[in-house]
Amino acid sequence: MSDTALVNAPEWTVSELSGALRRTLEDAYGHVRVRAELGAVKVHSSGHVYLDLKDEKACLAGVMWRTTAAKMRFRPEMGMEVIATGRITTYPGQSKYQLIVESLEPAGVGALLAQLEERRKRLAAEGLFDAARKKPLPFLPGVIGVVTSPTGAVIRDILHRLADRFPRHVVVWPVRVQGETCAAEVAAAIRGFNALPADGPIPRPDLLIVARGGGSLEDLWGFNEEAVVRAAAESAIPLISAVGHETDTTLIDHASDRRAPTPTGAAEIAVPVRGDLLAAVQSLGARLVAGELRLLDRNRADLRSAVRALPHAEDLLAAPRQRLDLAAGRLPGALLVNSRRHEARLLEAARRLARLSPEARLAGLRARIDGLGSRLVASREALLRAETLRVAQRRERLASVAARAGMAMAGLLERRRTRLGAVWQLAESYSYRGVLARGFALVHAADGTPLRDAAAIAPGAVLDIEFHDGKVRAVAGEGGKPRPARPKAGGGPSGQGSLFGS
Repeated sequence: MSDTALVNAPEWTVSELSGALRRTLEDAYGHVRVRAELGAVKVHSSGHVYLDLKDEKACLAGVMWRTTAAKMRFRPEMGMEVIATGRITTYPGQSKYQLIVESLEPAGVGALLAQLEERRKRLAAEGLFDAARKKPLPFLPGVIGVVTSPTGAVIRDILHRLADRFPRHVVVWPVRVQGETCAAEVAAAIRGFNALPADGPIPRPDLLIVARGGGSLEDLWGFNEEAVVRAAAESAIPLISAVGHETDTTLIDHASDRRAPTPTGAAEIAVPVRGDLLAAVQSLGARLVAGELRLLDRNRADLRSAVRALPHAEDLLAAPRQRLDLAAGRLPGALLVNSRRHEARLLEAARRLARLSPEARLAGLRARIDGLGSRLVASREALLRAETLRVAQRRERLASVAARAGMAMAGLLERRRTRLGAVWQLAESYSYRGVLARGFALVHAADGTPLRDAAAIAPGAVLDIEFHDGKVRAVAGEGGKPRPARPKAGGGPSGQGSLFGS
């Protein structure tokens, strides 16, 4: 290509080129069906499903919107072979193309069977198919609930069979037994019957029958859905599954309490034959009457045998009469012996009563009182002697204690007198009067305060001079020399004359 051609080529923006590619793909591949194996499968929190469609050479990205995913009758899993129907488009944000899946179905019966087997194993591992959880069916249900299509031949077969065997009240919950909404409607019908109150306007069934006619695996697929299996396992009302022909098996058959080969077989399992029950009751009644007649005949024969074996009345009374005659002959002597025995017992009782009479008891009490009086006198004398002895002993102990106490008190007074003399001598040795006796004098101010320094004496101050034999009053002169004060009438304070002339 020449440079001129390159220059004349139109310029595209990225968005324009992505849009052109998208329109081209959508115009050329507006609706395609792809057979592929599922690779990675991812369910987004928004409900959209992202998956990879692949074969041995290529891989195609696919997306299933939430509304489409909600309508699927099976769960897409890795490795499953499927047929995807949709349209090719691009995703400009990542420069890739993808398939918008509008429907997804397994590729053939083999894929459905593989999916069915995987689901059966998973639910069986949860214990939904255990025989221990299956409930017994009622012998004669009063109300039977049927979950099926109201327009098909199944409900007519069930009603006709019930009318032939034992007519019962039937409540039909209409559902679709094929298609995308089949599983949800059947599960809702089972749970709806269980939710009915026992005394409500609609009678609550005693037994449930889920029924459908025969069909292919795809037609019966709604009864293999997990929602239907779980609803059947959770049902508190016993449930019979009658889906398809005898050779058809669905997962609800494993979860139900009883499987019927056909809807007509379900009706036969649900109720007994009324005629057979009447015949059985009549047979049992006849056997009961015959048994009672045989019992009466046997009892009558036993009574006759017992009557023949019984002895005559004379034979029965002969021995008692003889024993009565012998007892009558021995009765007078026995009465005499008995009266003597009672007389002896009466005399013995009288002697015992005499010993227990009030006079005898008073005499005994007097004797006891006399004995107690003598014992009391002797005890009192003994107590007086003992008390006199104790008083004398205590008087001696008291005199001994008084003598010891006097001696102890004299010793204590002597010790205290000696200590007091020593303390007085010590006090005399420390007294200032001993110093005064050696020629010293003690000078006081007029208020009695001792004076130690001459500088503390003001001229003209009145002084008291204490000698060892008395006090004199003086007045301080100039230069700190005291001069005697005029003696008061009667001498100095101590009654002595002044030592200084006026």
